[in-house]
Amino acid sequence: VCLGNICRSPAAEAVFKQKIKDRNLENVFAVDSEGTGGWHVGNLPDRRMRETALARGIELTSRSRQIEENDLYQFDHILVMDKDNLTAVKSLLKDESNSVNSKIKLILSYSKNSQFDEVPDPYYGGQKGFDKVLDLLNEAIDGLIESLID
Repeated sequence: VCLGNICRSPAAEAVFKQKIKDRNLENVFAVDSEGTGGWHVGNLPDRRMRETALARGIELTSRSRQIEENDLYQFDHILVMDKDNLTAVKSLLKDESNSVNSKIKLILSYSKNSQFDEVPDPYYGGQKGFDKVLDLLNEAIDGLIESLID
């Protein structure tokens, strides 16, 4: 989950899907991406992110959608890109003691080597920002998959 669901979260979705496809695990997981804001609902991911990912052999084809409270119960893991979105997602829960809170985490918590705890938003930056996002997500998703199949 990111802010607008046009850069970071669709990239994470596509990287995860590519990695589970490579491991023949496509039928094991349901994967989706969402944004906390609804500005881009129905849109493809940002052109710059699509091009950057495609250069790495990863195709971003999802359409933006906004997270809803029901999603917190539908999915086993809700992974967010930064602390602001973590707070926004948790605010969807009416009861703060809800056990669903335990499955809402920062995606980089699965990274073994990153010195970052948040995936920076590349939207207003240059090309290096999109590359950095994919690098961070690539490593974190490896850790995520390892944790899920162990």
